[in-house]
Amino acid sequence: MTLLSHRLLPRRLLLGAAGATALASPALAFPDRVVRIISGFPPGGLNDVVSRAMAQVLGPILGQNVVVENRVGAGGSLGATMAARAQPDGHTLWMGIVDTQAILATAMPNLPYDPDRDFAPISFVANVPFAFITGPSKPNIRDFQALIAAARAEPGQITFASWGVASTSHLAMERVLRQQGVEMLHVPFTGQAPGMNAIVGGQVDCMSLPAGGAEGVWRDGRVRVVAVAARERVPLYPDAPTILELGGTLDAGLWKAIYAPARTPAPIIRRLNQAVHEAMRQPSFIEVLRLQGAVPAPSTPEELGELQRRDREAWAEVVRATNAFLR
Repeated sequence: MTLLSHRLLPRRLLLGAAGATALASPALAFPDRVVRIISGFPPGGLNDVVSRAMAQVLGPILGQNVVVENRVGAGGSLGATMAARAQPDGHTLWMGIVDTQAILATAMPNLPYDPDRDFAPISFVANVPFAFITGPSKPNIRDFQALIAAARAEPGQITFASWGVASTSHLAMERVLRQQGVEMLHVPFTGQAPGMNAIVGGQVDCMSLPAGGAEGVWRDGRVRVVAVAARERVPLYPDAPTILELGGTLDAGLWKAIYAPARTPAPIIRRLNQAVHEAMRQPSFIEVLRLQGAVPAPSTPEELGELQRRDREAWAEVVRATNAFLR
């Protein structure tokens, strides 16, 4: 078709073609520089490990360098706020977790961002199951039933660590305890590693944390894994029963998902969704998740948005019931 022949096309078709070209152009031009993934948690932690594994495989797929930027503070909300306020052009991504995208909306009344309005979902990444561990402080507690029996016999005397008030580590334990009708004393720390050190050192009795985080100290016998929060047993700990097997209902873990700032053009969101899904099929990324007891779980943006809303409602009940508010 020559340029002159365009005069023969109906006006509505010309307008439609122009609109389609305009719609496609953002994706065609993207990305034209370095892409960054913001992580709201410290280097070396689980979120950082997954973010860097994603960056490594995503870069070649997008044809640009992808870097990780750690912006730590306020339970991840500092990094989330920075990501939400970034230019909505697809060059800034956010590795969100259930804490930042679902829990803090209830737990932090003055949250400086709105998880629904300020982010464009791209794809779910993975659900990392929790392991419930006990340490040397209570050598006679060797399984989940014994842990609950001890808490029932000594209300408020058995202690559990977390990486902060209203974190998933805190609320997952509270949810299990409420189902069992027992109480423990919560001892919050500033991160997963300090909490784990307190368990290994015998200062605190138990903890819930991402499954991969306990593997090293479990393997050398310093802690016991008494249960996991997953639909099925976790291959890392084949002898540890699930909370479901033990009569509870908790099968939630620490989920991770990729977002862009709100108002990022739809063609770029589609391009990123496709690229992230391809990245999640790479063997190196699958292996990183395997070491955490998880597997890749790609989704549509719509599915991720629905999951976020559903989990916000579910965890809000636990936050209110336990008064786990951040002032």
